[in-house]
Order: sequence, then structure tokens, then C-alpha cells
Amino acid sequence: MRAIYLKELRSYFSSITGYLVIAIFLLVTSLFLFVFDGEFNILNYGFADLSPFFLLAPWLFIFLIPAVTMRSFTIERNLGTLEMIFTRPISFRKIIAGKYLAGVTLIIIALLPTLLYVFTIGQLGETVNNLDIGSAIGSYAGILLLVLCYVGIGIFCSSVTSNQIIAFLLAAVLCFVMYFGFEGFSTVINNDSLAFLGLKYHYESMARGVIDTRDVIYFLSVAVLFFALSELSLKIITQKQ
Repeated sequence: MRAIYLKELRSYFSSITGYLVIAIFLLVTSLFLFVFDGEFNILNYGFADLSPFFLLAPWLFIFLIPAVTMRSFTIERNLGTLEMIFTRPISFRKIIAGKYLAGVTLIIIALLPTLLYVFTIGQLGETVNNLDIGSAIGSYAGILLLVLCYVGIGIFCSSVTSNQIIAFLLAAVLCFVMYFGFEGFSTVINNDSLAFLGLKYHYESMARGVIDTRDVIYFLSVAVLFFALSELSLKIITQKQ
């Protein structure tokens, strides 16, 4: 698993993919938070608060994470190296885990520079460093758990098709449905309890600074579900060959 993890991580930075994802994420968040006028602009927000960033990040990751994971298994199938990987003395689970952890690591690297936002916002308030640290910690924990789910969805979509574009679109749609779909549908049918099944409900719950074990269990369950679906998909592929 370690060899696959390192191979995948190197592949992100031996091409433009890794640098492009990090650059786009940091550039877009910086522009929306500090330059463009709008609801995400912190300077117009009126409070020394990182809430706009944590509202923006999940939407950016709906597109960026599928772009990262879309080649996880599609490229192996196109190059004909998928069969060679499966012949090695390593389980499907470890193969998926190596690719999964590499994707998560890349997104964490993209998130690390945003810690500068915490320092910057802390300096903008009338009282220096008067930032709600509890809310910031909860929001970062929520983002990390959300990333685990998004990467799991992306890996799964990459395992069911040999076309990278289809894998990207399918993952983006699934991420959107899992994040916003349940809340939107609950509004349509006027049943708020349905929103509980969506990622957005649990993410916003953690963003308030309260890390509830129910929210953590929910995120981990979704991540494990799509991890298991990826393993099942690959087993079906090998049986057909």
C-alpha cells in the first residue's frame, strides 16, 4: 500500500495536476474572500470571522476533488496496467487505500496555506486575535471529514468507468447530491428531517464549533460506504476479465 500511495502522490506533483489544484483553490478562495465584492468577501462581512471561507470551500471541492480522483483507476484501465496491479500480492482494499490516501494528502496540502487566513482575520478585528477559535477548529475538522467523503466518491466513480471525463462529471454530480441534494429535496417536500441525510447538515453542525460524535460517525460512514463500493466495483471488473 505504501508503494502505491507514494506512486500516486508523486504522480500528482510530477505533472501539473497537483500544482494546478492547489493554485486554483488558493487563488479562488483568496479572490472571493479579499478582492471580489459579494457575500464571501470578509472585508465586507463586518465580522472578523472565517465563516465565508468555510461556506465557499465545500463548493470548490465539489469540482476540484473529482478533478484529482478522476484518473485514479481510469488511467490504469486505459494503459492496461490495472490487470498488472491486481496480479501483485496485495489486496483490492490496500490498492484503493493507497490511491485514496494520496488524494486526501493532496487536498490537505492545499488546505495548509489557508491557516494564514486564520492569522489574517485575527489581525483584522478591532480586538486583535479575537477570533472564535472553537468555531474555526470545528470547521476545519468538518472540512477534513468532508474531504474524506468527496475523495471516496471520486475514487468510486473512477472505478466504474474508463473515461476520465465521465468519472469527473459523475463524481461532481454525486458530491453535489450528497452535499446539497438532500437539503434541497427536503425543502421541496417540506420535510426537514430528510436534510439529516446530507453532508451539508452535518458539516454546518460542526462549523458551529461543536464536534458531535454523531456527525463524525456520519462522515466516516459515508467515506467507508464509497470505499466499499469501490472495492466491489473492482472485484466485478476482474471477474469479467
